[in-house]
Amino acid sequence: MAGKSNKPKRGKGKSPQKKVKKVVKDVDILSPDAMLNANYICHNVPACLEFRGFPWPGSPKKKGKRRK
Repeated sequence: MAGKSNKPKRGKGKSPQKKVKKVVKDVDILSPDAMLNANYICHNVPACLEFRGFPWPGSPKKKGKRRK
């Protein structure tokens, strides 16, 4: 029993690889494509600003979906 150890043997796994960071592009929210998209998804100005990340001051907070 001199050659046996109590530690379990591990197989050779993948070597850790460096994660590549994604490059974030600057998006123009006033471009024609963005305005066309806003025309389809927004019903009014506060909704458009809300979707673009500028919430209306004093607006009620959205509630999440309730789990059943």
